[in-house]
This record gives sequence, structure tokens and C-alpha cells, in this order.
Amino acid sequence: MNEFRFLTALCAVMFSINSYGQVFRFQGTVRDSADHKTIENVVVEVITMNTTDKGSFTAVTDIKGRFNIALPAGNYRMALKLLGYTALSHEIRINSDLQQDFILSSQDIPLGEIEVSSLRINRQVKELPIPLAVIGSNRYQKLSSMTLSNVLAAEPGVAMGGDGVWATNVNIRGLNENRLVTLIDGDRVETATDLTASLSMIDVNDIERVEVVKGAQSSLYGTGAMGGIVNIITRDGHFAGKPYVSGNVISGYASVNDLFTGHADINTGSDKWYFRVSGTHSVADDIRTPEGILPNSQFTTNNVTAKVGLKPFANHLFKIQYQNNWSKNVGIPGGEAFPGPAEATYTDISRQLLSASYEISNITDKLSLLKLSYFNQYIQRDVAMIPNTVTETPVAAGKQRVTPQLVSPIGDHMTNGAQLQSTWNFSENNTLIAGVDVWSRKVTTERTKIIKSEVINTAGDVIKTNNLVRGETPIPESSFGSAGLFLQDEAHLLNNKLTLIAGGRLDGIHVKNEAGYDIDYLIVNGVRNDTPPNQRITFEKGSENSISWSANTGILYKLFKDIDLSLNLARSFRSPSLEERFKYIDLGNYVRLGDPDLDPESGYSADLGLRVWKPTFNFQVDGFVNRLSNMIVETPGEFVYTLNTGTLQGTTDTIPAFINANVSKALLYGVDFGLQYNIYSDLVLFGSGSFVRGRDTEADEDLPQIPPFNGRLGMRYTYPKIGSAEITVVGAAKQDKIADGEKETGGYTCLDLALSSPRISLGPARMQIFAGIDNITDRSYTNHLSTNRGSISVEPGRNIYMRLCLSF
Repeated sequence: MNEFRFLTALCAVMFSINSYGQVFRFQGTVRDSADHKTIENVVVEVITMNTTDKGSFTAVTDIKGRFNIALPAGNYRMALKLLGYTALSHEIRINSDLQQDFILSSQDIPLGEIEVSSLRINRQVKELPIPLAVIGSNRYQKLSSMTLSNVLAAEPGVAMGGDGVWATNVNIRGLNENRLVTLIDGDRVETATDLTASLSMIDVNDIERVEVVKGAQSSLYGTGAMGGIVNIITRDGHFAGKPYVSGNVISGYASVNDLFTGHADINTGSDKWYFRVSGTHSVADDIRTPEGILPNSQFTTNNVTAKVGLKPFANHLFKIQYQNNWSKNVGIPGGEAFPGPAEATYTDISRQLLSASYEISNITDKLSLLKLSYFNQYIQRDVAMIPNTVTETPVAAGKQRVTPQLVSPIGDHMTNGAQLQSTWNFSENNTLIAGVDVWSRKVTTERTKIIKSEVINTAGDVIKTNNLVRGETPIPESSFGSAGLFLQDEAHLLNNKLTLIAGGRLDGIHVKNEAGYDIDYLIVNGVRNDTPPNQRITFEKGSENSISWSANTGILYKLFKDIDLSLNLARSFRSPSLEERFKYIDLGNYVRLGDPDLDPESGYSADLGLRVWKPTFNFQVDGFVNRLSNMIVETPGEFVYTLNTGTLQGTTDTIPAFINANVSKALLYGVDFGLQYNIYSDLVLFGSGSFVRGRDTEADEDLPQIPPFNGRLGMRYTYPKIGSAEITVVGAAKQDKIADGEKETGGYTCLDLALSSPRISLGPARMQIFAGIDNITDRSYTNHLSTNRGSISVEPGRNIYMRLCLSF
């Protein structure tokens, strides 16, 4: 009997030891509750509940809704997540291979359950006090999505402007891109803001989601985040319990400019590695408006992305990616930096990103994450401009005719950055993020002007012709470096009814520049002169160091189970850009001059919000105020310069100029709101609106580039077996609160339609079709931000689009 008990106990111990070291297969299939079809791209997250052996495992369902995860024996909490579906969570026990099916229910309206990472930690939207919009990849597939900005502009508080159809930007609560921070997978996009393009050098087919933080967040990302953050997360590969291969092919067409787009991506991997590669090619002709063709609005663009992920050890993750986006023959029909009759084109504009990160999770009971990341981003912008202007002046022999034939500005922008971040969980209710980031941007520019000068006698005959080539440097070689230390603490109080997030940041800024001249060389009839007469010194060689700080506090209080109040207070700053400090730009229309001695802008802002997250009704409204000091604006003045060559070398003189200066204090205030109401079954009513007013309180004038009151109202109906239809009325009010030099713009309404089919099974593949019509009535209207930035007076006309998505 004793021997039997001993053998039984020994077998139990051996089984326990074997189970502890053995790996089991956890497999499953995820289906839609409405049509019972399998669902792909569902994120399956499994977190161990063992206190002594913490770890997490992630998989993504394939085209047939399947997942496969290798797990050691133990107790786990698992979650199934997909944008547009209600998240599912429950506990499982693994002591043998497990097969289980799961059902997800689609959400007719979002309930704030999607996780975001813009606050440097993954949290659900409804768990954060900040006003934040999330635009998933499904919206980019469903809408025409000619650029990223087109879809972002549908969010309350976000407006779109630009220099044409391709070169677009966004305005958040009255502040343009020079007071916003744009991130791609957490890496800063730093380039000139005189010409919009930072949001155009991103492939919309490669977007997983875009997170838009509305309001100041300088304490996390440093200089520039006075108005908000646009964080673009691109599609990534994923690990799986067994080897897999999957992919997508997307083809699209838009009638308004004969836009053809082709995209393909392939994903493969296993439990220790993954690899993803994607490519896109798009070509478009001139845009059609209700008033005719908009000349010089064509473009051709390409994108290639490759990503690799590795798990070298347990709880270790290494990622590396390369992105290359390049475009050619991109028309700029409305750029503000060019005179009206000029024809300007990006002959070559590109963005290349190389980034890598290494993270270790679950290091100790308190230290949950340590992550080191690095990125290098290079942006090239080559412009060719035909001025289409002629100047004639009297001379003794008759008159002199000067014809600028070609102006070719070139800019190279190189940004390098690194970041070390740690995440500490001191208790279930307290999380601290601490880290340091450094980044630097280097700018080199050059500009060539080809000019023909003719002397014409009184009889109208050309008696002398000079062909000139002027070599110029619009911005002297310069660099901007930033090093910052940041902290953010998150605490949950009063039985999780109150969430408090507080953060601070200290930044050191270093700026240096080489000397600048308004002409580097002059070629006259083929003869080059590197010391041309009357060469001006625009900027002396120099450097500068400064220190800035920022802070923020966010409070989220649960009034009831699904009703929250939020309050955000922030102090932000923006160090003047290299362009604002060192530019010397004369393209024939006017001269704009930087100032190396500019002080940083600072801002104090407050945001008060109310949110309702009911299953059939959600509503978010935020009122905000943002006060800026030392605001940088262009003011009329005189440029005092020193001659560097010629008989007057060393003497000074002046010319009229528009010079950047810290002269303004600004106050921006307003409100934005959004709602969705599930009226009946699968019928949803949605609407949004935003109002912002901007005043220069120093000069008692209206601020420029303030969008008018705008909004949208629509209805969406979904029938699982047929698809969905969405009709939207988009409108804006008249904008007559304008700055000096701006034009008033009238109000308008437009009608849009978007359709989508269900997922159609084609054997081993799935197909989905998207189609729609923008501006159904072919309404002629004006975008206030585009018209007052450049010379575009009318927006695109009726646009019929279609997109075919094939997954395998």
C-alpha cells in the first residue's frame, strides 16, 4: 500500500514537472456573431496570471479566422480585439493542447475600447482624459482617401488645408502643422512647413490607424506639440504559433483626377520571427473642379515598406523597419511661397525612414518595460518653378527686359533620434513612465535661378542678351538638436472612479548655423564668378543653447458607469524652427527673412470634456482655451545687411523685408463635439461639429488660418449579408473673421456617399469592394485654409471612386 502511494505521488510530481516545462498548443477560430463568418486580423493577446513567471503572447487571426499560440502550462487571461468589434476577455487554463472557438459581436458605434499608444503606454481611449480621435484602416478603405488628411478632416476639431490635391496638411483647433508634432510609428517627421507635404509622404494603404491628440502634449514629445499630435501607426507583421503566409492586393480608381492605385503586401512568420513587405504605386492627372480643370495638380507616387520582428529570448522583442516613399512630377498649384502666375512642381520629393527598437518586458515585479529605439529619417524636396513673369525697366539705350526662366530650390532634411523609455508598475493603481529622448535635424539647401536679361532699343530690337545663373542658399547649413527628460505618472483613485495623469519634461536645445549669403556665385554667359559683386551676408555663423520645460495634468472622473468628465491643463513650448531662424527667401513675389534670436513660444491651455459611452449612444464634447505667448509672426521691417564683396565691401545697407519676430500674444478658444446614435438595429445616426476663434490679443486682430465653424451629419446602415451604406452632409459656415491679407470665404454644404460590401469568400481568399461618390451634386466651394494659404479658389468636383481589396 505504501509503495502504491509512493508511486502515485512520484508520478504526480513527474507529471507536474513535465507539464511545467512542456509547451502546449492553444488554437482557435474567431467568427462574427451576425453571419458566423470567420474574422481575420483579430489580435489575440494572452497574459500569464502566474505571479512568479510573468509573460505575454500575441497572435493575429489569419484569413480563415484561425490563431495558434504555443503556451507553457499555466493560468492565463486572454483578450480578443479588433476595431469595430466588442472586445472579448476571459480566463483559460493550459495543461494540455486546447482548441476553442470564439464569437465576436460587431459594434454599430465605437465604445472607446480601442487601445492607443500616443501617451507612450497602451491604454483604451475611454481610459484617458485627453481628447483623442482614432481613425482605423477600415475608414481609409471605405472613403476615397486621396491623402491621409482627407480622412482626418472628418474628425471634430481637425481641418484640412494644403497646396493642392497631393500636398495637404491638417489644422487642429486653429493651429497648423508648425505647431503640431507628426509621428510615424513614434518617430518625428521634421521638414519645412512653408510647403505642405509631411502628411502626403505616407501610403494610406499601409496605415493601421492614426491617433490624433487634440491639445498640448509637449511634456511627452517636446518642442512643437502646442496644438496636438498626429501619430501614424503603419501596418506591422505578427508572430504565430506555426509558420504562415498571408497577403493583400488592393486596386483603386478615382474619377476626379483619373487616379489609379495599386498596392500589394506579403506577410510571413512563425513564433520567433515575422517579415512584412509592401509596395504601392499611384498616378493621377490634373484634378477636375466644377469650374474646370485645375492645372498642374498631377502627381505620381510610390511607396515600399519592409518590417522584421524577432524574439531572441523570452520577453525580448527586436523590430526593424525601412520605409521609402518617393514622388515625382507633383504639381503645386497653390503654394503660398510662389507668386500667383508661377508654375511650381516637385520634381522629386521623398521620405526614407530606417528605425529599430529593442524592448524587454516583465523584467521585475515593478519594472514592466524597458525600450530602446533609434530612427533615421531623410526627406528630400526638389522643386522646379517657372515664374512666368517679365520685368521691364527704362535704361539709356531703351529698356531692359528681365525674364526669370527657372527657379530650382532643393532641400535636404536629415533627422536622427534615439529614445530610452522605462515603464514602472508600482501597484495595480499606479504606473510611472520615465525616459530620455534625443533627436537632431540638419538642413542643407540650395537654389538655382536661370535668368535672361535683354536690352531693347527704342525700335524694339534686342541689342544685347545676357544669360545668368544665380546660385543661392535660401537657408544656410544649420542644425537643431534637442535632448529631453520626461516623466509621466498615472494613478487610479477612489476605487478607479478617478484617473489622474501628470507629467513633466525638461529640454535642452542646441542650434548652430554656418554663415549665409544671398548669392553664392554668378554665371554670366557661361563665365562663373564665385565672388560676385555686392554679395550680402544674410546670417553670421553662430550657435545658441536654451532650456525649455513643459508640464501637463489630466483628470478623468467617472460620474456614472458610462459617463465621464475630463479636465486637462498643460504648459507647452515650441522652439523656433530652422526656417524661422535662418530663411532668406526671395522668389520674385516678396522677401521673407528669419531671425536667429527668436525666443521660444510658450502656451498655457485647458480642456474640459464630457463623454458618454452607452452601447447605443456615444457623445463627446470638449471646450478648450489655448493662450500663446511670444508667438512668431512675420512683420514688415528692414533687413540690415553687410556687403561681402565689391568696392563697397564691409559697408551696410537696408532693404524692405517681412521679418519673423516674437511680437504676438494669441488666444484660441472653441468647442468640438461628436456623436453616434444607434437608432434601430443596424441604423446609426452620426454627427460632429467644431468651432474655433483665434485672436492676436497684442494687436487686437484675428489670427490667420483659422477654420470656420464646420461639421457633418450622416446616417449609416449595415446589413451583414449585403454590406453597408453611409451618406453624409458636410458643411462649413462663412468665415469673415480673417487676418489682414486674407480673403473671406463663403459657407457651403456637400453630399457624400460611401458603400462597402461584406467579405466575399473566394476559396482560399477573401474579397471586399468599396465604392462611393464625393460631392454628389458637383458643388463649387472653397476651403478657407487652402485658399488663404495659396491660390486655390475651388475644391475638387464630383468624384466617383472604387476600391477592390483581396486578401489571402
